[in-house]
Amino acid sequence: MNTTQIVYEYHDRTKHHPKRYAASRGHMDWSIQPDPFRRYSGAELIALPLIDENDSPTYAELFDSSRSTEPLSIDTLAQLLQYSMGLAAWKSIGSDSWALRCNASSGNLHPTEVTLILPPLEGISSQSVIAHYAPKEHALEILASFESSFWDDLPQGALLLGISSILWREVWKYGERAFRYTQLDAGHAQQAITLSAKLANWTTRRIDDISISDLDQLLGLDQAERYHDEEREVSDMLLLISPKETDRPKITQLLQEIPKHLNGSANRLSHGHHYWEAIELIERATHVDPVARQPIAMEPAPVRKSQDSAKSLLHKRRSAQAMDPRRASITKETFMRLLASINTPLEAVEPAADLILFLHAVDDLPQGLYLLLRNKKHLEALKTEMMDTFVWQEVESDLFLLEQADLKAQAKFISCAQDIASDSAFSLGMLSEFRPQIEAFGAQRYKELYWECGAIGQQLYVEATALGLSATGIGCYLDDVMHRLLGLSDNRFQVLYHFTIGQAIVDMRLKTLPPYAHLDRGS
Repeated sequence: MNTTQIVYEYHDRTKHHPKRYAASRGHMDWSIQPDPFRRYSGAELIALPLIDENDSPTYAELFDSSRSTEPLSIDTLAQLLQYSMGLAAWKSIGSDSWALRCNASSGNLHPTEVTLILPPLEGISSQSVIAHYAPKEHALEILASFESSFWDDLPQGALLLGISSILWREVWKYGERAFRYTQLDAGHAQQAITLSAKLANWTTRRIDDISISDLDQLLGLDQAERYHDEEREVSDMLLLISPKETDRPKITQLLQEIPKHLNGSANRLSHGHHYWEAIELIERATHVDPVARQPIAMEPAPVRKSQDSAKSLLHKRRSAQAMDPRRASITKETFMRLLASINTPLEAVEPAADLILFLHAVDDLPQGLYLLLRNKKHLEALKTEMMDTFVWQEVESDLFLLEQADLKAQAKFISCAQDIASDSAFSLGMLSEFRPQIEAFGAQRYKELYWECGAIGQQLYVEATALGLSATGIGCYLDDVMHRLLGLSDNRFQVLYHFTIGQAIVDMRLKTLPPYAHLDRGS
C-alpha cells in the first residue's frame, strides 16, 4: 500500500460518526498520564531571563513592519520563547493544578517540542549550540556546542527553530484520532512563534525543502537510544527566524558541522503505554520528504486598532470551556475584523483551507451558513461540489451567504453535541482542499494541511482576545455529517478543524497563579 493510500484510509478510519466515534480507550488511564514537560538528563541547563510585559509594542504595532528591529540577544531570545511556547498561567482547584501555555493544544496535552540552533550568543555560549527549550523552567538545555561558519551567509541575528511532536501525549487520551490533533498543535505552535517573533520585528519562514532525514539529524531525533521506544519524537518542521528576509540557508553545510551525537537522554513520560497500529502506520507514511510549493507574495497585513500590549494578549489567550448565549452577539465590524485577520495567507504559500461559518448572533448579518473564501481558485469547484440549493450571495468581499437559517442545533450536533458551538456568536469548520493536495504533494502534505488549520486557529485565538472575545478550538466533530450538510460526497474537500468564538463563562472556582511563580526569578 502506498503512502497516500495510507493517508486516505487513516483519515476515513478516524472520522467521528453519530453512533461511532474514532477508536480510543474510552477512558483515561490516569496512572500513565504523560508528563507534559520533556527534559534531558545530562544536558547543561541555562536559565533564560523572564521578560516583562510592560515593554511591549501594542497589538496594532505588532503588524507594522516599519518598526525598528531588535538584535538577537539572550533577552530577545527569551522573549521569543516566553510569549510563544512558554507558560501563560497556572490554574488550580483544590489540590489539583496544571499549567496553561501561550500556544493552544488539544486537551492541554502539549505534544509539541521546540529545538533551537543558535549562533554564538552572549549568555548562552561562545560557540553555536543546539538547545531544547524547557518551558516549565523557561530555560535552554544545551544538547551540543560546536564551531560553525553556517551563520556567515545569513543576516546577523538569524536562528533556526525546529518543531517536533511526541505523539504519545495525545494518543494517551484520544487514541487513533490523536495524530490529527498533534498536527493541529504543531500549526498552533508555528503561528504562536511567528507572532512572538514579531515582538522584535523578526520574520519567520518555514524551510520546506529540507529532507526529513536531514531534519531528524539536525534535531537529534535520529538517535533512538536517547528516547523511550513508545515516546519517540517526530520531527515536523524547521523555521528560519531572522531580522530580515533572506535566501534559504545551506543546511547541508550545517549538518557537516554539528556533532554526530547530542548530549542528554530524554526523560520517561509514562510508565505504561497503549499501542495503536493506525498511529504507527500514519506516522511512518507521513514521515517523508516534503515537496516544496511555489511561494507567493505576501499581502499586507490588515490594520489592527487594538492599543493593548501585544505581550499581554499573547499571554492572555485561553480556550473557553463554555460560552454565554446571553452575551453572544457581536457587531458586524468585529466579525469582519476577525475574518480579515486570517483571510490573507499566514505564510508565503497558497492557502488550502476556506472557512464554513455558522452565524448565530452577528449584528446586521442574518443567521445562516456562510463561506469565507481564502483561496479564490476554489470557488468554482466548491460551487460544483456543494449543495445546488445554496444561494452564493456575496455579502462582503470573499464572504458568501450560502443558506439563511437558524443552524444552532446543527452546529451543536456536528460539534459532538457541545454547547460551545451554538452558544457563541459564530462557529466554523475549516474546509481544506484535500485529495488534490495529497496527490500533488504526497503524504507529508497531510500534516501540512493540519498545520495550516492550526495556524488559523492560533491567529483567531489571539485576534479574539484582542477584541475582548473568547475562543475555543473544537477537534471533536462529526466529519461526514458536516460534509453532508454541505453536499460534499467525496474527498476533494474535507473539514479538518472546527472553532467557535463568543463570550466565555468564567469558572470562578478556579484559582489563577502567575506562570513562573514556582521559580525564584519573578512572577
